[in-house]
Amino acid sequence: MPGIFRLKGSIKHYDWGGKNFLPSLLHVTNPASLPFAEYWLGTHPHDTCMIQLPGGEVRLLRDFMKECASDEQGAHPIKSQLSYLIKILDVKDMLSIQVHPSKKAAEREFARENVEGVPLGSSRRNYKDDNHKPELMVALGDFWLLHGFKPPGQLRKILTATPELTSLLPIFDHSGYEGLYAGVMKLSQTEVNQMLQPLADRIQKLYSEEKPDPAREDYWAARAAAMYSGKQGVDRGIFSIYFFNLVQLKKGEGIFQDAGLPHAYLEGQNVEIMASSDNVLRGGLTNKHIDVNELLKHVSCEATEVKILKGVPEGEGKKVYQTSAPDFELHVFEINAGSSVNFRPTTTEILLLTEGSAKAEETNNSITMGQGDPAAILFKGTDVKITAFQDTKIFRATLPGAAN
Repeated sequence: MPGIFRLKGSIKHYDWGGKNFLPSLLHVTNPASLPFAEYWLGTHPHDTCMIQLPGGEVRLLRDFMKECASDEQGAHPIKSQLSYLIKILDVKDMLSIQVHPSKKAAEREFARENVEGVPLGSSRRNYKDDNHKPELMVALGDFWLLHGFKPPGQLRKILTATPELTSLLPIFDHSGYEGLYAGVMKLSQTEVNQMLQPLADRIQKLYSEEKPDPAREDYWAARAAAMYSGKQGVDRGIFSIYFFNLVQLKKGEGIFQDAGLPHAYLEGQNVEIMASSDNVLRGGLTNKHIDVNELLKHVSCEATEVKILKGVPEGEGKKVYQTSAPDFELHVFEINAGSSVNFRPTTTEILLLTEGSAKAEETNNSITMGQGDPAAILFKGTDVKITAFQDTKIFRATLPGAAN
């Protein structure tokens, strides 16, 4: 069923979200000053993304695609659901240390929790579905994150330079990354407080008095202590700030995070695409459910080489961010005002505009994309022409090898 149609994604009001970026992009007011953290576009069961059909009818996207798939015949029928989920995130406050399971692990553990009778909506539920969640993010401006374990030399250097953590050096030298991480994650809260409270007390001035330097782990640890330390004491996620690579991405740079790689977003806005899943195992810097034993089942306790993706040029104003994920591929169009791009998808695709405004047209329909209407869905076989009214940036979510 060729065609291009508007999409209305679902907004997630998580505590760590900003209050202005997404309301501005979506052209909605925010009189209650709610946090607008994420904007989801896909068919995941937790996503209420809607498709607007010609004539104004609005349908739940996953129901519409299921019906189209059941009606369509031929060698390459429309799939009933999307294999990917694309989002925009506005990270004002750092969010949880987390890791995602592999596909096999997700299937096994999701089935186990079902047998155990843990309700899907329960706060104790670790596995929301049976899918893996490899993720690619592309920064929309300066973006800070934690990404995998530091190489041995860097980890030893930061532990040596942080007086409250030097006692961890012999553990790392003897038991490696796994012994170090499991050791601190399994400490009692009393032991966590004994080690981290003096650290939190010492570095608080870096956050409140001295000029902040986000290139220093102490800065983020001080913020974390101020945000997440409560009646029970200091958040153990602060250990990860010192153990993991602290990474700054510039606008247009991306990074890929596969199963097992521990990470956390600290500040900034990004476009993120992932396999259609909501499986997250958390290890701190959050008020949400933390299950240390489940987290440790999946963490890859090894040094991580930080590989920043610049995007591979595909022609004038076009780039692709290549990863090993079979579930998605992310392209970007950067179209100058008055210029056009033409393409014909061979699978279902989502377009997400983050800058400018444009007209997207095909034989039977055309829509305007811009503030208030940044998203559209394309079905296979649609000959599409996008003409920019202003300098425009549009992300294109598709499958590996399906774009042209």
